[in-house]
Amino acid sequence: MALGIDHTQPTLAGTSSDQQGSRKVNQAPRDDSLQVNNNNEAFTKLSKRPLPRGTRGRNDPRNAGMKRDRERYYQALYAAKQQDQPQQGLGAPSFTHRRHSTMPLGGGQHRLQVNTNTSSKTKAQISAISQVDKSTLSSINGQPSAMPRVNTNTSSRINGQSSAMSQRRRLPHQDTINDSPSDSPTSTARPTTSLMRPSPQAVSGRPPHMQFQGPIARRSDDWKNWIELAVKLYGLPLCVTTRDLWTCFNKEGSISMIDIFEDTKGNRDGKARIRFCPPPAKAFWQGAKYPISVRQGAETTYVQVELDSKPRTFLASSPVDPQVKYPEVMALDVESLDFGFMYDSTTMMGMYRVNSATKGDIRFRQRMQYREIDIQFQVVIRDSRPQILGGPHMRDPKIGKHDRTEMVLFRIPFAQVQVIHKVDTTDNKIILVISMETPPSFFRKINEEDTHDASAKSWTEKDTWFRQTDIVYNPSYLKRSSLTLKKTKPIIDIGRWTTYRFVLDLSKNDHQQYSQIRRALRDYNVEIVPFPDFKLITDREPAVWEYIDEPVSNQKSDNVLEELIAESVPLLSFPVRYQLEVCISQGCLNEHNLTRDFVNKLSAMEEVKAQDILEFIANEKKRIFDPMDIFKLKVIKGSASRPKIPHYCAWTRSATVTPSTVYYSTPTVETSNRVVRQYAEYADRFLRVRFSDEKFKGRIFPTDKDTMNEVFTRIKRAMVNGITIGDRHFVFLAFGNSQFREHGAYFFAPLPHLTVDTIRGWMGEFGDIKIVAKYAARIGQCFSTTRAINGTKVKIVQIPDVNRNGYCFTDGVGRISRFLAQLAASELGIATSREPPSLFQFRLGGCKGVLAVSPDAQIREIHIRHSQYKFPAIHDGLEIIRWSQFAAANLNRQIILVLSALGVSDDVFLRKLKLQLANLGIAMKDEKMALSILQKDIDPNQMTLAIAGMILDGFQKIQEPFVMSLLQLWRAWSIKSLKEKARITIGDGAFLLGCVDETGTLKGHFNVGPKLDQSTEEKIHSLPEVFVQLVRSDNKPTVIEGPMVLARNPSLHPGDLRVVRGVDVPALHHLKNVVVLPQTGDRDVASMCSGGDLDGDDYLIMWDEDLMPKQWNHEPMDYTPPTPVQVERAVTINDITSFFVTYMKNDALPTIALAHLATADSMEDGVMNEKCLKLAALHSMAVDYVKTGEPACMPRDLRPRKWPHFMEKQHKPKDQQYVSEKVLGKLYDQVERVDFMPVFDVPFDRRILNAYNLDQKILGDAMEVKMEYDALMRRIMAQHEIGTEFEVWSTLVMHHSNETKDYKFHEVIGHISTSLKDRFVAICYDKAGGKDFESIGPFVAAMYRITCDEMTQAIRECYTVRLVDGVEKRARKIVASNMPLMSFPWLFRGILGKIANKESQLDKEPVGAVQGDVKKYSRKPRTFRRPKQEEDMVQTTEGVTHRGELLELFYDSEQNENAGDGHLESPLQDGISTIKDSFPMLRKGSLIDIESDDSNTPTTDPPATESAGSSFSLSVDEMFAHDPTIEHVNQGSYVVSEGFSSGSPVETPAETEAVASMAEDEDGEFLKRNQKNEEMAEVSERNSEGSQKGAEDLGDAQDDEAEEEIVQLDLKPSLLEQLAKFNED
Repeated sequence: MALGIDHTQPTLAGTSSDQQGSRKVNQAPRDDSLQVNNNNEAFTKLSKRPLPRGTRGRNDPRNAGMKRDRERYYQALYAAKQQDQPQQGLGAPSFTHRRHSTMPLGGGQHRLQVNTNTSSKTKAQISAISQVDKSTLSSINGQPSAMPRVNTNTSSRINGQSSAMSQRRRLPHQDTINDSPSDSPTSTARPTTSLMRPSPQAVSGRPPHMQFQGPIARRSDDWKNWIELAVKLYGLPLCVTTRDLWTCFNKEGSISMIDIFEDTKGNRDGKARIRFCPPPAKAFWQGAKYPISVRQGAETTYVQVELDSKPRTFLASSPVDPQVKYPEVMALDVESLDFGFMYDSTTMMGMYRVNSATKGDIRFRQRMQYREIDIQFQVVIRDSRPQILGGPHMRDPKIGKHDRTEMVLFRIPFAQVQVIHKVDTTDNKIILVISMETPPSFFRKINEEDTHDASAKSWTEKDTWFRQTDIVYNPSYLKRSSLTLKKTKPIIDIGRWTTYRFVLDLSKNDHQQYSQIRRALRDYNVEIVPFPDFKLITDREPAVWEYIDEPVSNQKSDNVLEELIAESVPLLSFPVRYQLEVCISQGCLNEHNLTRDFVNKLSAMEEVKAQDILEFIANEKKRIFDPMDIFKLKVIKGSASRPKIPHYCAWTRSATVTPSTVYYSTPTVETSNRVVRQYAEYADRFLRVRFSDEKFKGRIFPTDKDTMNEVFTRIKRAMVNGITIGDRHFVFLAFGNSQFREHGAYFFAPLPHLTVDTIRGWMGEFGDIKIVAKYAARIGQCFSTTRAINGTKVKIVQIPDVNRNGYCFTDGVGRISRFLAQLAASELGIATSREPPSLFQFRLGGCKGVLAVSPDAQIREIHIRHSQYKFPAIHDGLEIIRWSQFAAANLNRQIILVLSALGVSDDVFLRKLKLQLANLGIAMKDEKMALSILQKDIDPNQMTLAIAGMILDGFQKIQEPFVMSLLQLWRAWSIKSLKEKARITIGDGAFLLGCVDETGTLKGHFNVGPKLDQSTEEKIHSLPEVFVQLVRSDNKPTVIEGPMVLARNPSLHPGDLRVVRGVDVPALHHLKNVVVLPQTGDRDVASMCSGGDLDGDDYLIMWDEDLMPKQWNHEPMDYTPPTPVQVERAVTINDITSFFVTYMKNDALPTIALAHLATADSMEDGVMNEKCLKLAALHSMAVDYVKTGEPACMPRDLRPRKWPHFMEKQHKPKDQQYVSEKVLGKLYDQVERVDFMPVFDVPFDRRILNAYNLDQKILGDAMEVKMEYDALMRRIMAQHEIGTEFEVWSTLVMHHSNETKDYKFHEVIGHISTSLKDRFVAICYDKAGGKDFESIGPFVAAMYRITCDEMTQAIRECYTVRLVDGVEKRARKIVASNMPLMSFPWLFRGILGKIANKESQLDKEPVGAVQGDVKKYSRKPRTFRRPKQEEDMVQTTEGVTHRGELLELFYDSEQNENAGDGHLESPLQDGISTIKDSFPMLRKGSLIDIESDDSNTPTTDPPATESAGSSFSLSVDEMFAHDPTIEHVNQGSYVVSEGFSSGSPVETPAETEAVASMAEDEDGEFLKRNQKNEEMAEVSERNSEGSQKGAEDLGDAQDDEAEEEIVQLDLKPSLLEQLAKFNED
């Protein structure tokens, strides 16, 4: 027989363009019958078994069915060809079915026609192999291949189906061979193995120029029809580079990619691959070896070149219908391109135009694989100045120096486009208009030869496109320019001109290509809609900068009128100017719309009112085309009108610098830091700056390429040249450690008397630090977000560290007295039952770490270790970052992988996941289940406890809308965490801060492990010991004993999870909700847990038996950091800023973590795999990068080649993804995401609505405050791109702007939410006239009533239909963005609970203006007279350091080694000092017990003195005898003499409250914090009220100007009263 092959140009997947995308393929019914006719009518049936969808790798087990189909296919083909042999007497075999089958034909597809000399009767039985799509080819070849469609001349009808029908698109993997029995003699002679090539007899008669590359023949020059082509190189010199290969092979064609291969050990093996796109003109790989030269002048080397005959398919599936395929790249030629912005709703102001001189100068390409549109064009840049000055021979050499032509590209992701407008014209042209809210990414193409890195193993054509930040004539002027929103003389302002107008000539483009582009965009929800009223203007309106900026020079203009006009426009004040730039940068206003009249009217307004209007515009996030309309708006008070905020907060201005522009944000309230507090009067001169990629991209990711160099250069310029806003120039100050990781920093606008150098000098002395990274970290220590404990006088005791075998067992942990801990708890508003938190993360001067409550620390003592002292710093008082509290234990992906590798079964995780999902569903209806989960799965901000309190108040039972919305959010947030992070909650576990065993009781880790013949009990007793005592919502302490798993996030190494044994140590019972680690052993346990320490690290502790690994305590990794990079001179600010930018480029921590996750999943031995162990070591090095300055570089061989489906790498090609069958893949597949839908259309609580008769005055006051609250809430939502108020209120955020990682953002939003609540709680107390229930109750009810009224009206509008342009539309949509806010009354969730559950009938008389009577106490309050408040100070062994003075510790190594507790002359004198410091007024006859810090009843027992640090008792009378500085006052009452410098009176309400909290009555109950109800509702209420009280007390103390004041305490009769009631004596 003879073979005939027809070649034509390909179209889309075997169909006409009209068929593609416009219809779904009609599937013929399946026919399972197989007919074989011996009268030359053999029909081979092809079964149609659709395979399941999913991203699969080559080794996916589900490919087995595809493999069987492929084998059947080849077997049937072989059998049919056997029938075709003349000796069988059969005619041509007919491979017929309802669609043509296809076979791989190497580089292209060809219709195969089998011609025989049989009778005409058999001519209708011609076998045809038709076109297939990408997925079919993948199922046959096992990999993609390029398959352009080829037409056929066959016109016969086959098996009743026309040839046109045969060209219809097939379903993926649809056609396979069915091995059914046959009557044919040859059909039973089936080969037993799959035939990859037909036998020579089966293809006899083929022309000599044809050859088989598979089961079907193909031409030797098929590669010319491929879209791209790859060749493999063998025998390369090991020193070859990508530049060498590009230089040698560039002459053959356009190179798109070069890969130099390595073996599994990372060594080169002399192989490489080069990809050409389009294919080269000639087959240079044929014939002899190819000569190359590695270096210029070097000898020629001959290498072997082979054609890679497996090209990939260039088809992309539609997201709507996967059967529909689109070419990966579809392109249109553009006639002209305009850049500009929308001047009004229908008019574009064109700012720059690019015209196409020749075809292809401007290309509009739609790249389906990357889901983006890219526009490539040439821009001709010429000097605008005249070339001739004074004559033809007088040329200025500087003019035209930078003339050039550049190739520019910008990319628009589909997700960034909502609609494309189309304007039809009468000259066969169409205009497409794309208007974007944020700018796309711009690139500039550079010389390809200059883009090769000598050490790189790969190169792609993408490496020639460098990101651009500015397109200007002379880029050199940018080096000296500060960063501003206004750009000076740009060729194209890529950050501000974000509307693009494309003119396309359809006569020069393919109509079918345009139709395909339109259909593909529609599949991605991007519609091309008509825009009939569109207009383009090119007359530029002057920008507002001409009216509000100061003149650049003082030169007088020749035009007197212009001078008068310029002088008549006053400059805006900075707050107004800043807020105006906020509106412009956010796109609410455009600088070209702002007229001189607008500026005049704005400047004539009161500054506060103007600022409020602009803040309102910025919060609305809507474009206003006529700026004069804003003066007609009814606005509410903003930040300028309501300056009162919590004392620990500050108004913060911020800026986000992107590659193309800068965005300013409305001032927000944030928790302050030491530096901002010190310079509070200049708070408006601080600017918090974050460097980010464009808005839609988020964080700037590191890269080992140079393509982002211009972006990093822009960041460096901003840090060197500063940022200018109006008349203020902000320069770089420093950055906090958390800011540093999130690419942020503080800038400051200096004054003549206050510069950034002055501020840095105040922070501390850093001159001795020669490591740039450490220098930056030490400065950053001053910018930690902290709460200051004001009016605190402490005594610092220097104690030594415990060091052994090169490990520090006490790294970062010190001690604090119970008295100071109680004082801090009161100041912070922490509600405690009997005792303060056991552990505080703190800052004190240059000290950092944690302080554990210790009986060894006396009344005002803080014990500091050398590991906590970082640098000499100005003392600014004790600062608290956070404190110990119970948080639920949650697994994550890394820990699950480690546990799985250590022997925990997959079924354990799956069972716990399913149980958690089921319980979440039940909790939506069952109160008991909801309470059980909420009180166990406690988030770090403890908002789950607040929700539990609401349930206890009955709000879930009555379906209160806000509470039900919170429950829905909590469920959606929990499920999202399960899906994306495998966040499985472990009931038998906790997440706690760590500290050290100061008693030395706990047994540590020793290098001598358990013996092989040990019993289980012996192995358990050989484990390191820890102490864990938990106090949960029931306030009952529980000591956890037995084996447990100890870990720290992130855990990547199998040795990071330690099995330890919990023991009960009575001497440690004062420590609660912390994990206490031993100080004995050969190595500290903390460092074995992912290299942790005790300076504030959290530890995961689990005693769940199901999660106990089979393999205990794998050999831990050595976490010793590399040697830091030092400089031999003083560190400069230039070093700091350079390190900042270098860190941004080289921070590979996220990349390494993701690579470890993918590698551990793909490898059979998981985290035990050698690659995973290397990645774990690199991860540790990357973590230490911020301290050492040594980056971690991940080699190519450790980069994953494929990614599991649960990592959601949708942007990766399908052949780089696979379906994971391991535990994380199983967990991911078990969870279905749930969208959060707030509950709006249910009734509010009638119990609250009917509780009071409220008049209009109180309702009006509540509405006024609510408007302010709603505005600030919306501002927070907009700033952080949070969808709903419920997420801000609860801190359970579903989505945010990705400024920080999720775990860090949970902490950040916690601070923001708390400050918001505290601020408006204080405002409401002022409006209500008091804090007692009689005053605040009616006001809270009014808050609830107006919220209900707003929501009721909105719901009514949602069901109201209006006629708009002849179409019925609802007046309002029930979506969160369109509905009123309802969280306002829930600032007082405890008060709402009291109102709802009040037993007695409330007074029904109308409640008018609240009188605000202060709540009367049942007992007569006792009064204490206290001296005038003094400044904070610290007493050390070297003397007293006052606030504002340099605090230095550990002067020399000898003193460091000898530092201990015995720093005073005697314990008796020490006790006297501390007692005098704490109790300035004492009476004779009392006994002070220093160990318990309590005052007991008088006793006549003699004093018992012991060594320092031990307990002793001392009567007041004997104390008086020891110290002559105590004077007698008023018949037996005593006060410390003013001459005693180290004495410290109780100065603040917080201190007095701390003393009162420590005093006990005869029954041993606390007087100040007695509990009336142990239920969860009361706990939640105390949390709220305690937090408010701390802020209120401090505010009262600050407002007090009297030298003496009376502090009222509600105390029961106790010893404290007997000691202090001098007024009664």
